[in-house]
Amino acid sequence: MNREIVESFADMVKMKGIDKDVLAGILEEVFTLLVRKKYGEEARCDVVVNMDRGDIEIYLERQIVDEVTDPATQISLEEVNRKGNEDQLEVGEDYVEKIQLVTLGRRLITLAKQSLNQKIRELEKDIIYNEYKELVGEIVVGDIYQIRKNDILINHNKNELMLPRDEQIPYEKYKKGETIRAIVKEVRKTGSGPQIIVSRADNMFLRRLFEIEIPEIYDGIIEIKGIAREPGERAKIAVESQDSRIDAVGACVGMKGVRIHAIVRELSNENIDVVNFT
Repeated sequence: MNREIVESFADMVKMKGIDKDVLAGILEEVFTLLVRKKYGEEARCDVVVNMDRGDIEIYLERQIVDEVTDPATQISLEEVNRKGNEDQLEVGEDYVEKIQLVTLGRRLITLAKQSLNQKIRELEKDIIYNEYKELVGEIVVGDIYQIRKNDILINHNKNELMLPRDEQIPYEKYKKGETIRAIVKEVRKTGSGPQIIVSRADNMFLRRLFEIEIPEIYDGIIEIKGIAREPGERAKIAVESQDSRIDAVGACVGMKGVRIHAIVRELSNENIDVVNFT
């Protein structure tokens, strides 16, 4: 039964991308709670999980007494002798007993599985939250899978991103199934999991597009000093060259406007004016 339980959750680890040492810690926590449910809240126990062997070992430590007044922390010398007192332990000493999972009962084992599932779901939410928290201010690419009155839902690596109406470019038309780019603007913790808000209207989206399309900006040779924008209508971006040999505005516009046109197309023909910073 030990191996069956460990392996069933090891499979989940592979699917969810959860570190096996983290899972081992969760198993230890859950089975410690189970032992205390069976033996009492004050029970002293040690749970050892070996993911490689697929093994869970549970050790319950109780003090040997003549008369038991607290079953959670005490065991009678008579019972120790019945179990086989190989070390000739006496009253006052601690007796460590290895607990077999089967003795916990089917109900507690089922409870363990439910608890593990719940903890892994919570852990998965934390992993997603932390992953997207690191991406705040960065562009992500996903596919639109639902268009609603006040927002658009986007699939990104099997995670749901939300593009609210006020973060959309006004009058921009969206189609279910089409690929879309946006920046991660905010990640919120909610009871049902992280809510990931993305934006195409934020100034940072325009900044990131310039970094993608214009290598000199990405490399730090040209610096963006300021952005003013009415999403979908017009934008003004002030740039400054750190190299006197490079024309900042010319580099941003590109030969025959090829660089700036790529950004304009992404922003549904937003009129972009690039000026030298003064």
